[in-house]
Amino acid sequence: MNNAKHVLSRVFGFSSYRPYQEEIIAAILDGRDLFAALPTGGGKSLCYQLPAMILPKVVVVVSPLIALMEDQVAGARQYGVPAAYLNSTLDEVGLRRTYRALFAGDIRLLYVSPERIAIPEFRERLSEIGVALFAVDEAHCISEWGHEFRPEYRTLTVLRHDFPDVPIAAFTATATQAVQDDVVNQLSLHQPLLVRGNFDRAEIFYRVRTKSRVNEQILQFVRDHGDEPGIVYRATRKATEETAGHLMEAGIAARPYHAGLPDTVRNVNQRAFVRDETRAIVATIAFGMGIDKSNVRWVVHGDLPRSVEAFYQETGRAGRDGEDADTSLFFGPGDVAKIRYHIDRMEVAKERERAERNLRDVLRFVDAGVCRRTLLLRHFGQEHDGNCGRCDVCTGETTTEDCSMAAQKLLSAVKRTGEWFGRHYIADVLVGEETEQVLTRGHHRLPTFGVGNDRQREWWVRLAADMEAAGLLARRDGERSGLTITERGAAVLFGRESFRTSITPGGPSGRTARTGRTTRAGVKDGSDAAASAHSAQPALWRDDQEALFQCLRALRKALARSAGVPPYVVFSDKTLKAIVRNRPENRAALLRINGIGEHKAERYGTDVLRLVREFLASGECPGDG
Repeated sequence: MNNAKHVLSRVFGFSSYRPYQEEIIAAILDGRDLFAALPTGGGKSLCYQLPAMILPKVVVVVSPLIALMEDQVAGARQYGVPAAYLNSTLDEVGLRRTYRALFAGDIRLLYVSPERIAIPEFRERLSEIGVALFAVDEAHCISEWGHEFRPEYRTLTVLRHDFPDVPIAAFTATATQAVQDDVVNQLSLHQPLLVRGNFDRAEIFYRVRTKSRVNEQILQFVRDHGDEPGIVYRATRKATEETAGHLMEAGIAARPYHAGLPDTVRNVNQRAFVRDETRAIVATIAFGMGIDKSNVRWVVHGDLPRSVEAFYQETGRAGRDGEDADTSLFFGPGDVAKIRYHIDRMEVAKERERAERNLRDVLRFVDAGVCRRTLLLRHFGQEHDGNCGRCDVCTGETTTEDCSMAAQKLLSAVKRTGEWFGRHYIADVLVGEETEQVLTRGHHRLPTFGVGNDRQREWWVRLAADMEAAGLLARRDGERSGLTITERGAAVLFGRESFRTSITPGGPSGRTARTGRTTRAGVKDGSDAAASAHSAQPALWRDDQEALFQCLRALRKALARSAGVPPYVVFSDKTLKAIVRNRPENRAALLRINGIGEHKAERYGTDVLRLVREFLASGECPGDG
């Protein structure tokens, strides 16, 4: 791996790997199959771009969209990686030129679509050229269990048959355990290395709000973010057009994107956004996969997302560079009604059941009164103990009350009834409802029967839902499903932890609860932890630093326009901020900036160093005034 580390520094300009990258790259160089689920911004592309500079044959990357191929090839070339793509945008001259370069060994990285892989003649050509690795990007598309299943991805099952000795590496940013197992099976991966990264996107702030005049709410959110670029997701084409029009009327540079627009218009609008020529893109779910833009600073959902996975991936398009990003989800009862309308009209039972399950999971996320991350990460099999300091719950944007005593009553009722019953039955016991089932089982004689009659039955049902979302209760699977007390629930039951939830006139809103740890000094109410986490921010960004950053952004845009690539491909926002903080004076200092390798230093170093030098001398952008 010494050679790999040399390439990492010399070509890509990084002094160290991100989590899991070194392990993945080592497996690829050893010729192993692998499945890697790394969050957006986790550096998946480096895992196959770097080996392409070392392996003796071409690395073939399967990519779902033309725009994604083009941007990734442009990005690889900026680092000096000999990369190309084969897709329908190439004419005969371009195709012949690319094939000549492939056979001559002049291309190390080749991007193709799954549809092209399906062509037997193309696979024969690949056999003649020689392939070192197949890297399947957006691998969740191969699974019917995934939220973006694409039938054309099923053709990739031929790879193992036609190339039995060529390793296959599957990459995705979103995969539940079921999706992972399906992908491994469909691609016939042989004893693969399995990597599941940390799905916690700590740089993203999550917020949920009730929908009311949503176009005005979205406009205010966008205005609050100055000139930062972002994405607005709407559920329908009509809503997309209305929101885009509303933003444009208010003076915001915005463009719509949905499947009803002509291909040329969609492509122009996407390119304008990717190249920082428009500030906001307002889109349906038709927009997203294939967006490699690293400096998206915010994402808004104007409607309820169709699944937790979709929400995670869509919000994950913000902050790919690791810098802080903001999100907000607006929803209301009308969203649920529309989704149920479509579910009721699904003819295939399997699809209807999946849609129902997705809706339940999304509602649990927006309704549950816990740290947003707790539920979001649990969906991917990862635990989080709350108090993240990066969501509306944990930063005190919502008001909470200590409901520890009520939680203890509910947990006691669960315990005394044998941990076999659901929320509604437990609520009956707590309010003292003498139902036939309660009387038959003798639960009216329990000490907990009626101890909660000072609250409405629905109050206890919602509190139980909050506690389940917080991980105090878990759902028992099997013939008699019901709630069981977790280790964390036991800590609340016996007073070692507290439990907080937001309270409305009808009881817990189910939207903003959280737990807090107790200490020997007493109960920490959760809000203190949130305040502490929220205050642990980097040093303030000074006015002169912001001015230099804006100068560098302008230079980046000019350099990108000259090179014919998106600005983020030249330098990420993170790299620009590192330049601002370090203010390099020479090429050696510039090469110490993360993200600047030899090729970029050679191509752009003179312009960057000149700008920094002139700014430090005058305090202004060169050419200003």
